[in-house]
Amino acid sequence: MSAPVVPLTDRTRPAVQPPAQHLADTPLAQGRASRGWSQLQVIRSLIALAEQWGWQIASENSLKVQLSRWENGATPSQTYQVLLSAVLRATPAELGFGRTDRPSAPGPDVAALAERVQALETLVLQLSARLGAAAA
Repeated sequence: MSAPVVPLTDRTRPAVQPPAQHLADTPLAQGRASRGWSQLQVIRSLIALAEQWGWQIASENSLKVQLSRWENGATPSQTYQVLLSAVLRATPAELGFGRTDRPSAPGPDVAALAERVQALETLVLQLSARLGAAAA
């Protein structure tokens, strides 16, 4: 006597587990993971922030490759260090960007960021003064 034929849809199939995502053991990779973000979320945030600041950065496809390299130990340029720190809300040191070769003078990206910070501080003071005058 043979066993009854069971339709394919009724057969029990073993559950297939997707391959585990490999997460590099670097501060940058851990910083992204601690926020619960995918690499794509970080990349799109980098692009949005750079556009907001008027900075030219790599395309989304190029950033996919670069972010993977950075998360596996390559050091991003100062521009990307500033963007990654802002997007992930962490200091450069927390993301593993500690530098031993400090430049003697700030680069153009650092100078531009300093100018933007100064402009924002001035704007905050002006808005605070207006708010105080309006409340009085």
